[in-house]
Amino acid sequence: MSTAFPPETTPATAPIWPDAQRAADFSVWLAGLAPAHGLVIDSLRTASADASFRRYLRVDGTQGSYIIMDAPPDKEDCQPFVKVAQLLHQAQVHAPEVLAWDAAHGFMLLTDLGAQTMMQVIKRDDPQANQGLYLQAVDALIAWQSASKPGVLPPYDEALLRRELELFPDWYLARHRGVAVEGEVRRTLDQAFAQIMAHNLAWPSVYVHRDFMPRNLMVAPAGAGQRMGVLDFQDAVYGPITYDIASLMRDAFLSWEEDFCLDITIRYWEKARKAGLAVGDDFGEFYRGVEWMGLQRHLKVAGIFARLTLRDGKPQYLADTPRFISYIRATCARYRELKPLLRLIERIEGLVVADGYAFGRI
Repeated sequence: MSTAFPPETTPATAPIWPDAQRAADFSVWLAGLAPAHGLVIDSLRTASADASFRRYLRVDGTQGSYIIMDAPPDKEDCQPFVKVAQLLHQAQVHAPEVLAWDAAHGFMLLTDLGAQTMMQVIKRDDPQANQGLYLQAVDALIAWQSASKPGVLPPYDEALLRRELELFPDWYLARHRGVAVEGEVRRTLDQAFAQIMAHNLAWPSVYVHRDFMPRNLMVAPAGAGQRMGVLDFQDAVYGPITYDIASLMRDAFLSWEEDFCLDITIRYWEKARKAGLAVGDDFGEFYRGVEWMGLQRHLKVAGIFARLTLRDGKPQYLADTPRFISYIRATCARYRELKPLLRLIERIEGLVVADGYAFGRI
């Protein structure tokens, strides 16, 4: 989960370095690049930080602004970022171009995709006004998936699905909620996790971004065509085709009523079928697949957000927990085999359960 390259709505601030040696290494690297790209070194300022150890800086040049990734190599491996950026360009998806990379120090110069994320221009109170934006995102997603080849990206297999699901009991239940994950609690989780993995692994595999959501999508500047820019792709894998559309429509930071989710998901499904992607001939079956994949993601993200708070000192992420619990309850309530998990979560959350449960927007 990361913050994309945001518009500069706050006063520009010079980056603060953790130690003098890293600052010196950066200065030497940037000075070496300045002539070729017309960089104005004095314009360097902070652009954003993300949920990992990366941060992004912005610097002006004679041909516009550039983004610099600062990713300490002892904490972040930039190789996947470089590899997936190349795959995205090969798929004709608008993504940052790597202009220079100092692998030894973890500095990277990138093209700047613009000033606004999709999240920043969405009209939250008028879902249909956002249809055009979402269809641009759908087009980018289909282009990405259509370029898929096996054996290129790490597999999103049972082992990885299980590791991700275990973030929920390890961090959200045990550490955040203080629940002893043993006995009936453990048995309920094991049964539910086995069902979730079986449903999700039944779908064909494609390239999976893993965080395909409005905070990581960049709106095309005026006059640049209608190509949505894509960021935060370094964790891409090869896995269930249901994942990225679930991520887009069941966002970590934004919720829509189900009619809007259905509308965009149907349009995605229709476009994907025309593109020859393996989404099946029955939309109802595909939508169920998206729901089960979304459930896996929401359990995982609840665990990640608890870890960001408790381990990494970033409590702002946990403020979105009610959204995940709402998503999880909504999906569990639809499927009889998930009712034990629903009862467990509602007991832990101390929720008073009304008759029936709607998808709902928070």
